[in-house]
Amino acid sequence: MTASCETIWNNCLAAIKERISEQSFKTWFTPIVPKKFENNVLTIQVPSQFFYEWLEEHYVKLLWQVISQEIGPEGRLEYAIVMDQGNKKYGPVIINLPTQRNYCPTSPPPAENKESHRNPFELKQFPDFDQIAYLNPNYTFSNFIEGDCNQLAKSAAQAVAKKPDHNPFNPLMLYGEVGLGKTHIAQALGNEVKVNFENKFVLYVSSERFTNQFIESLRNNSVQDFTHFYLQADVLILDDIQFLAKKEKTQEIFFHIFNHLHQSGKQLVMTSDCPPSDLEGLQERLLSRFKWGLTADLQQPDFETRVAIIKNKILADGIDIPEDLIEYIAQSVETNIRELEGVLISMMAHASLNKREIDLALAKQVLKNIVHDIDTEISIDYLHKVVTEYFNISLESIKSKTRKREIVIARHVAMYLAKQYTNHSLQSIGDYCGGRDHSTVLHAIQTINNMLSTEHKFKLVLEELKRKVQLKLPPQMEKK
Repeated sequence: MTASCETIWNNCLAAIKERISEQSFKTWFTPIVPKKFENNVLTIQVPSQFFYEWLEEHYVKLLWQVISQEIGPEGRLEYAIVMDQGNKKYGPVIINLPTQRNYCPTSPPPAENKESHRNPFELKQFPDFDQIAYLNPNYTFSNFIEGDCNQLAKSAAQAVAKKPDHNPFNPLMLYGEVGLGKTHIAQALGNEVKVNFENKFVLYVSSERFTNQFIESLRNNSVQDFTHFYLQADVLILDDIQFLAKKEKTQEIFFHIFNHLHQSGKQLVMTSDCPPSDLEGLQERLLSRFKWGLTADLQQPDFETRVAIIKNKILADGIDIPEDLIEYIAQSVETNIRELEGVLISMMAHASLNKREIDLALAKQVLKNIVHDIDTEISIDYLHKVVTEYFNISLESIKSKTRKREIVIARHVAMYLAKQYTNHSLQSIGDYCGGRDHSTVLHAIQTINNMLSTEHKFKLVLEELKRKVQLKLPPQMEKK
């Protein structure tokens, strides 16, 4: 009696499992589906063209061995590839490869060199798991203030954290304007999974870091290693996905990673500043996938939530503020949580440095500067975005300690613009640039002024940056 394709493939899997790591087996062989066995040809279905190419490059010898053992020297293997059509309603199309792969050469394959497939992105290469995950342990569900403005997003994230491998919210898309807590919730989800499931690999990454890593892998001819690293994730969190707009190759690689992880039952979480339907510059097939799971928005916090946030912050910092002053601050700052916390930090700094009590007069002094800046719709975050995009560098590099000339100039420009277009103090500007002190900011401003007086090309660069910034300013607020 002829064995069925399922029996043959299960026997092959048993042999394969003994020869490779458990993670590699789950990643590359568990998703394969046996389709048919006729005339000594076993047909298996793989999820994508990329998947097929990876098997061919990394496991062709192993496949030859198990097929030869199970079917015999005449055995052959044929792939069926699921081709995405960019429109879910039509379903997948199975394409049989035009040529069958014969895994019985006249001579045995050469002994496999284990070093030849060494993957520099493998988890065991990293000494510190937290360094891989890029998660901030300070972001937890317990210190996130819940209100009507964010209840759905937080509840969905908590549900995913409890069952990261079996829930209906895959992918989970969180969206909202700057400073409303998207990153906090996404990282809290990742931290919760790490606590409850020690064996799961949780990877949080900003889209900027993801893009820079991909560019680096292209430069080093190590795209497959880059992809393999991300395919190992049990939970992948990609922050600020809108920054992938118009980056076609980066979108392409993320599409393959998204497909494979989703088909393997892995959890995907993404954040954005707008809903998927409003994202521009992203491929339609990516946008359609973002809508498969749950999309939850975060809105501006209401008065009660703002009061709760203030109380939570002052409790954590061990200070006491009268109830009426708390309500005054909550009434004055209506935009986002980040600005609200910025007001509190500024008040505490003024009180500490000037040895003043935190009272209504101090609150009005601080709010006059910060709320005025909010009304102009210009923030240091926005200025950093303009600068990093213009110089084609990452936000992390602005805040880092690197002394590379191009980074230092961009950092100085960011400080210079922040002083010119906002009412933040020198210390506050330094804090936004990686915790630098006010003297560093003064030095940066002086350096830019010197360059403006001696370098004509740089003057043109700064004028162009100012034009980009002033697109956000009402006419009466424009500064020269």
